[in-house]
Amino acid sequence: MSNGVQRYPSLLKPYDFGFLTLRNRMVMGAMHTRLETMDRAQERLTEFYRIRARGEAGLILTGGFAPNTEGLMESDAPLLDVNTDLTVHRAITEAVHTEGGHIALQILHAGRYAKHAQCVGPTEIRAPINSFVPRALTTEEIWSTIQDIAQTAVIAQHAGYDGVEIMGSEGYLLNEFTSARINTREDEFGGSFEARIKLSIETVKAVRALTGDRFLIIFRISAIDLIEGGMTGPETAEFARQLQAAGVHLLNTGIGWHEAPIPTIASSVPRAAWRFAIEHIKHAVSIPVIASNRINTPEMGEQLLAEGAADFVSMARPFLADPDFARKTREGRADQINTCIGCNQACLDRIFTERVASCMVNPRAGREIEFMSAPAASQKRIAVVGGGPAGIAFAIESAQRGHSITLFEASASLGGQLNLARVVPGKSEFNELLRYFHVRLFELGIRVELNHRVHASELQSTGFDEVIIATGVSARMPEIPGMDHPKAVSYIDVLTGRVQIGAHVAIIGAGGIGFDVAEFLLGDPQDALEPASFLSTWGVDPTLSSAGGLRAIPGPARQPKRQITMLQRKTGKPGSTLGKSTGWILKANMRRAGVKMLTGATYEKIDDQGLHCAIQGIPQLLEVDHVVICAGQESQRALADALAALGMASHVIGGAHLATELDAVRAIDQATRLALTI
Repeated sequence: MSNGVQRYPSLLKPYDFGFLTLRNRMVMGAMHTRLETMDRAQERLTEFYRIRARGEAGLILTGGFAPNTEGLMESDAPLLDVNTDLTVHRAITEAVHTEGGHIALQILHAGRYAKHAQCVGPTEIRAPINSFVPRALTTEEIWSTIQDIAQTAVIAQHAGYDGVEIMGSEGYLLNEFTSARINTREDEFGGSFEARIKLSIETVKAVRALTGDRFLIIFRISAIDLIEGGMTGPETAEFARQLQAAGVHLLNTGIGWHEAPIPTIASSVPRAAWRFAIEHIKHAVSIPVIASNRINTPEMGEQLLAEGAADFVSMARPFLADPDFARKTREGRADQINTCIGCNQACLDRIFTERVASCMVNPRAGREIEFMSAPAASQKRIAVVGGGPAGIAFAIESAQRGHSITLFEASASLGGQLNLARVVPGKSEFNELLRYFHVRLFELGIRVELNHRVHASELQSTGFDEVIIATGVSARMPEIPGMDHPKAVSYIDVLTGRVQIGAHVAIIGAGGIGFDVAEFLLGDPQDALEPASFLSTWGVDPTLSSAGGLRAIPGPARQPKRQITMLQRKTGKPGSTLGKSTGWILKANMRRAGVKMLTGATYEKIDDQGLHCAIQGIPQLLEVDHVVICAGQESQRALADALAALGMASHVIGGAHLATELDAVRAIDQATRLALTI
């Protein structure tokens, strides 16, 4: 028995459906990637799924395919109907099966979330996250949609898929019909609870009738809607029982509608925070149940299964971060897993802004054919100066290719700006990335020189074949009179704890760093990411007795440690540059904490009284204890310039190359790509 099986017996136990045996309980959840929109799409998709099957995912779920044109998420979204060429699908299923894996195709009808003029829904009620007003389906069209979904399942079966997942969660079409607020129909598909779930039940029956008993049917059920007029816990349990009776083999749990005003998968959500809703489904049925959302470690997965909360765990983004997640778990190498940190920056933020998904901690994700690594033609001695994310990523990739690496870091610890990010409430997952970096540096035998500020003359005399400059950034300090006053401090002073900040604070800059500093100074009640505190803060009813799982009485108001005013020069809305999927969470936190946000600011001076400024041209004095400067960064590339003066070439990466924003996605991607060329 391997060490992994001893540590994670529940997670690594096979499951036999009678006609299909899955090798473990780890499911790669469905994800939108937009890979189908890129050049060489078949090659990209095949390699994407092949690598994750090789990494021993027990079951892979594809991104969603629409059953008809009305159900397309957007005009160029994937469709699977009678006119579809199955060449790409057969290449994918063959690749997965060759690697010993299994794969199911997700069928997703977008309903009123569709970003096109043909979108449809149970009624003509527009989704708050969509500009298009849906057309209400007729009764005949609903029955036709049921047949379209069933026909898509048959086509998937012919293409070699082991099953289908019917998307009935997250506010898409089938989920829309279950809501008494959205579904106000008066025909056989609206009104009573039985009528509102009829579309889902009849869909499952139709799929089972056409695909037979030896084709896996998964239904993604909304375990908690998190919207007004959503289902109650008793309704959800009864719905699950009726899905089982209709022929579902496996229930996957979705959490919240996309329009829900409550975060569900960001790093600020505690791990397994939605266990109570998943367990509720598990107790209602006898068929297996998949737990989902904010499960990113084998330890958490094992705990959920061992304690009977679920039978499988779905980890979508963790398989972006590390396609070998399951294999490393089996081999007892969990410490080597490149953990998903829930940042959303390269996956969901890109998808929601119509770009192709990837992963911050693994730039290969979705770009596998662009990162074909091979041993270096000749081994070189390479100096990497700077132990932030860019420098470490380059060092690891280069060492894997056979180069001898020495990593110089001027401070006493590795991590660079990651050490600032990880102390911000809701961003403690960055500790996982630092852990992974340390493990890989040690495993690869990379020489690390801490507290070593290397100079150009030293690099010249040492005789390195290549020099990589990853010296990062410094805080930009604008030219405001009084910047030398003790009240004026940089965000670095705050996040490193070098300065004890008073009770009244002004923050200059309302970008990502400004919001992070505000969170840090407010003293977030979720510092420990404790689920009960999170649910209370966001008004979630863990008893599931209320509609949508929302508390009738809001939780206690946030009690901030400090009074904060944020200022920005621009007159637009503060936080406009924040991530699409997480920015609204930060802004909601600020509102609850009573943070004032002032735009159109100009700064006169900082003195004993505080910050003298003008807002929209009107002079103001902010009587604050400290003024925190979050006004951007400047590249630290003096070493590169010194080397150039000596006639030595170097490669500049990360923040030292471009400091317009603190962008770890760009830094790690750039570093990895460079390492493959040397």
